[in-house]
Amino acid sequence: MIETASLDVWQMWAVLGGLVVAIAIFVWDRLPIEIVSASIVAVLMLFFHLFPLEGGDPNAASLLAGFANPALITILCLLIVGQGIFQTGAMEGPTQFLLSSYDQHPRATLVAMFAFVFVVSAFINNTPVVVMFVPILVAIARRMEKSPSKLLIPLSYVCILAGMTTLIGSSTNLLVAEQLRTISGVGLDFFTPTVPGLFLGAFGMVYIVFVLPHLLPERASMETEIAGGEKGRQYIAQLEVTADHPLVGKRPVAGMFADLPDMTVRMIQRGEHALLPPFDQIELRAGDLVIVAATRQTLSNLLSKRADFMRGMLEASGPGDNPTPGDSLMMTEAVVAPGSRLIGRTIQQIGFRHATGCIVLGIQRRSRMIRSRMGEIRLEAGDTLLLFGSSTAMRQLRSDRDLLLMEWATTALADPRRANMARIIFAGVVLTAATSLLPIVVASFLGAVAMIAGGCLNTRQAARAFDMRVYLLIGSAIALGTALQQTGGADLLATAVVSVFSPFGPVVLMSAMFILIALLTNVLSNSATAILFTPIAVGAANQIGADPSLFALTVLFAANTCFATPIGYQTNLLVMGPGHYRFADYIRAGAPMVVLFWFAFTLYISLLYAFGGV
Repeated sequence: MIETASLDVWQMWAVLGGLVVAIAIFVWDRLPIEIVSASIVAVLMLFFHLFPLEGGDPNAASLLAGFANPALITILCLLIVGQGIFQTGAMEGPTQFLLSSYDQHPRATLVAMFAFVFVVSAFINNTPVVVMFVPILVAIARRMEKSPSKLLIPLSYVCILAGMTTLIGSSTNLLVAEQLRTISGVGLDFFTPTVPGLFLGAFGMVYIVFVLPHLLPERASMETEIAGGEKGRQYIAQLEVTADHPLVGKRPVAGMFADLPDMTVRMIQRGEHALLPPFDQIELRAGDLVIVAATRQTLSNLLSKRADFMRGMLEASGPGDNPTPGDSLMMTEAVVAPGSRLIGRTIQQIGFRHATGCIVLGIQRRSRMIRSRMGEIRLEAGDTLLLFGSSTAMRQLRSDRDLLLMEWATTALADPRRANMARIIFAGVVLTAATSLLPIVVASFLGAVAMIAGGCLNTRQAARAFDMRVYLLIGSAIALGTALQQTGGADLLATAVVSVFSPFGPVVLMSAMFILIALLTNVLSNSATAILFTPIAVGAANQIGADPSLFALTVLFAANTCFATPIGYQTNLLVMGPGHYRFADYIRAGAPMVVLFWFAFTLYISLLYAFGGV
């Protein structure tokens, strides 16, 4: 165990204060995670360079060591392995079989599909699993004549439940195991979380099957939106007023333009000037860019009935070949996938129309409308794009792994030779890690290299799987955890927790820690929560003479209890757009599940102590 400094050094209080500030900034969510994470490491290095502890630790080397942490390297390698599974469509065979059997056995197929998701998510990163199954469940919802909102949050929750059952099921598990090994020398085996994970998972599945359907909203599906006119979701869109456009010379009446029915004009861009409502004294001119809020149905009617408006829309979308009169035109929705090359870039920078042949008519972010010019919007993972183009261009987009197309349930572009190679590599990683034939970090690293060498991925696709936000966030959290540990801050917090709850016994102590971490993980990154609380939990175990691995498992499961907010876990965020969810939907659906998990975990450790399991 790392030697801690005296508890009365002022540096410890400075680090604890910095921890509070860092958590507040992360929860505030106004600054990019990358900048906040890098700033934390920079401030820590400068602080301990100017005000070192006796013995010289922590220094720059120990603070930066987190970026080469074996758990972090394992996470990144598993992301590449998961990307290889996704790119080759290695899981599409079973999913297509399940989808094809839906018409004959609908209930059994739905159960089998979620069971398949559970098994796969226990051994692979959850994000590509959700990406693969979102369009399939949207198609099933269409056949059921129900809204996708009834199926997509359950998909995310099942993936989270499954991720708790093995050491590689979630990045959180790996980080807790590595922190425990570093601090106490105690290791967690591949299947150490399996029994308690399945126990908690059973409670979670009962909740998902019998309670969750009554808490989820019945939001309009795409078909309902198309038929529902104004009741559909609103997108931000833009119309360019060309020289012969019907809007030239038009004036609004009571703030509304008669030629733009059922649309709300948000802004008129005239040269460098942005003209905002009210527009009573404004006459539209050639060259004006009209920014509107409109439903999918309204835009569809405008383009299908007014060729002059279509021409203006095409001109506003940038260079590209216009659809010929004989082309079959289509409109669809697509979600920006995690790791997409489009993230952080505007539609103009991407050259979207030139690259895909499709036009982005509108953008919606996390079920709220963006109030700015489309050309100024930098895309984020989870953004929903309203696309317009020919049927040929739409078919070509089905194979685009940067976008998750919502109009089709499946794609048919997987290479069977690559898919088989990806399956073999994936199975090899799982088997060698599960049997301890190789350390997890070695098995995952070899698997990532094999995915590239075997042709399942190219280097560009592998680089897309490398999430810089995850890398910097985890690395900075490890640096902050190191500073807490070596200044004595972790032991101080552990002592405070122990002094309050230890008189009631270890079960109450672990239960209290669980609910505290579970609440925090829904507003802070689950990875950061796991890293920061593992040293505190291990310190508490040591002070009462308990098994540190059991306290580490408390952190592991609590940090994975991220059901109550869309920002709690990336799969929650990913289904937000396709499911048409709002922030409150996650609170209503997930908060009871957090409380249920707290009860289930408390019951589990109570039974463990009652029957002499510890």
